[in-house]
Amino acid sequence: MLSRLVLVSGHILKNSGSFGACLVQASRSFHQSSQSRAPVPPLPEKGGKVRHGIFPEELFTLLYPKTGVTGPYMLGTGLLLYMLSKEIYVINHETFAAASIGVVIIYGVKKFGPSVAAFSGIVSADKFDVAQEVKDQAMASLAQGIEDEKKEQWRVEGRCMLFDAKRNNVAMLLETNYRERLHMVTNEVKKRLDYQVELQNLHRRMEQEHMVNWVEQSVIKSITPQQVQGIWSLH
Repeated sequence: MLSRLVLVSGHILKNSGSFGACLVQASRSFHQSSQSRAPVPPLPEKGGKVRHGIFPEELFTLLYPKTGVTGPYMLGTGLLLYMLSKEIYVINHETFAAASIGVVIIYGVKKFGPSVAAFSGIVSADKFDVAQEVKDQAMASLAQGIEDEKKEQWRVEGRCMLFDAKRNNVAMLLETNYRERLHMVTNEVKKRLDYQVELQNLHRRMEQEHMVNWVEQSVIKSITPQQVQGIWSLH
């Protein structure tokens, strides 16, 4: 019955081209929207609680306020009886085959489930340890990269400070050379000015001496022999 229903629904979906186009358009819009770039939520390490192996606990919790504690079981029983009475689901050889397969599956789960779960836990733990080791190595590598980047930034800052210090040293050397040359020029100008002053003083002194000598010679030349005799007669 279930297989027949699946075949009929599959044939209907195959003939409905618009439905497939809608699915393709919806998938394209999802992959092109901002939801495709949204962060993926972390998967839970353990599954939620279930009853009887297939019924989730949330279903019973949802029905408890409306139907009570036994309400979900009564609802399931009534739904099954309704489907059988209305021949929505017909019991045939497939039902017994499904029941037999279900019994075998339940027996296998009860018999080998704990050992398989333990083995799966060991394998999962090993995979988790390997993944954790890879994660730790990646975190350590990234942390080391961050430290190296900080060190390089510190070196760049120090390099800038070193360049500033060198620039200041060059500026100080240029200023020192300028001061030395300015002092040298000042001394040279002072020497030349002193030379000019001494030269003027020498000229003035020579002129004075020449004037004195000229006056003396003029006076001596103007003295007559009678005046000389008169001067000697006074002595």
